[in-house]
Parts: sequence; C-alpha cells; structure tokens
Amino acid sequence: MFSCRTRGFCPSCHAKRLEEWGEWMRETLLLDVAHRQVVFTIPKRLRVFFKFDRRLLGDLGRAALRALTRYFEFVTGSVLTPGVIAAVQTFGDRINFHPHPHFLVTEGGADKEGVFHKIPRIDDARLAELFAREVLRLLVGRELLSPEWAERILSWPHTGFNVHSLVRAKTKPEAERVGKYMLRPILALERLTLLESDGQVGYCCGRDAERQEMEVMDYLEFIARVTSHIPDKGQVTVRYYGLYANAHRGKVRKASLSPTALRIVEEELRRVPAKGWAALIRKPH
Repeated sequence: MFSCRTRGFCPSCHAKRLEEWGEWMRETLLLDVAHRQVVFTIPKRLRVFFKFDRRLLGDLGRAALRALTRYFEFVTGSVLTPGVIAAVQTFGDRINFHPHPHFLVTEGGADKEGVFHKIPRIDDARLAELFAREVLRLLVGRELLSPEWAERILSWPHTGFNVHSLVRAKTKPEAERVGKYMLRPILALERLTLLESDGQVGYCCGRDAERQEMEVMDYLEFIARVTSHIPDKGQVTVRYYGLYANAHRGKVRKASLSPTALRIVEEELRRVPAKGWAALIRKPH
C-alpha cells in the first residue's frame, strides 16, 4: 500500500486508499491495546544527508526503532517486542524538507514468553538521547560525519534531537485516526493561493487556524519544494515492525493463535538514576 510515487499529489486517490488502509489496519492489524504516536525529529544541520540519499530514510526509521526498543529494555529490565507502524514523513508545515519518523506504537511489548508488558508512559527526553546516539552512529558508520563531530553534537545543551509521545490512542478507532494522520498528504489544497499577476504561490502555514500565516514564494520554488518529496522508485513509505511485522503475524497464523489473545501485565518501571542512565546509553549493543 502507498507504493505510488505520487502519494499525496492526487487528493481523491489518496483519500480512497487511506480509507481502505485505515479499515484494514483497524480490522486486521491492530492489537486491542492502547497506542501512542511517537515522533522523532533530527537537527536541521543533519537533514541534508537524508535529502540527497533517500536510502537513509529507511535507516532513520530503523534507528528510531532501535532507540525505542532499547528504551523499553532499560525501563523494564526485559527485552520487549512492541507493535510498530512506521512512516518517515519528509515534509514540514511549509512543505520544506524535514525528515522525521512517525511511529504508531503499542504501549509496551511482548516478552519471549508472549506476555505483553504495558508501559504507561515514555520519558521523551531520555528516549531522545538514545535516538540521537543511534542516528549519529548511523552517520558516522556511513562516513558522513566524523566521530569528533558526533561527540561535539552530543555535548551541546540542545542537540536538536527531539521526541514527542504525548498523543495517546486508547481505542482502535483512535489509533486508526492517528495512523491516517501519519500518512496525510504533503499539502492541503485549501491552503494554496495562486497570485497569478505576480507569478507567485501563497501557502498558509501553521496548524492553528487563527495563527496561520501565508508564505509567498515563486512558482518554481513551490514546484521544487513539492517535487522534493516524491519517493524514489520502489521506496517503501510504510513499514511494520515487531508484533506488526509480516513475519510475526505469519507465525501467529501458522500456530492458529488469536493475535489479540495476549496476557497483559502492568509494568512497574524501573527508576534509573542519571549516572546509571548515562552508562546504559553508552553500552554497546
């Protein structure tokens, strides 16, 4: 689904496919547990690497996944497998290039015995630390960034890495709405204004209708911004990990198990002191 290279450019086509995907996700994929939307952002100075090598976008999503699973392990003391639907959005409110993974994540994960451990909250600041190290490790490994620069970025009071996990979906319909938001179109046609006499395009930016402001740009700049978000041929735009991965769901079907028949336990999160946390995030894995 959503393999079309023009995803987001045909409103009617996109809306129809989004409805079909949302229904499939709600009826077939989602577990009957609470979910969270977790959004990972990277510093502006690092975005250029992902603009000119789109293969790195998949790596960015996997870096976020490693950070998330390591966080769950640190706060519970167990290796847990969550259910994750991942989409790496490449656009910001101004149709600018702003790659950031959006995850729809189960609130917790299953251990090797199949018991689901419910994790009621996420410490965004600590998850952002893990995410920063995973992304910097990726860029250093690809020789796009030196180890010295990576350490310098980590030493800054504000690294530019951020995580937001406050959006919570208690029910499957709520999770479906979050999933559709993750796959929303690049731009909204109702926000577009053609200034024909000047050969310019206006686009209203901002989520709050009362505080929206119009950015005016040359029509060629507008075309350049929009087309910069077209996926490469064959590029996967939605990925499924953990409990939602095709391989895991195949094993469940083969064993004739109900995917929703989970034994759920409320997890008592470990208190990890600051010094202990610093040692954990530096631990190789």
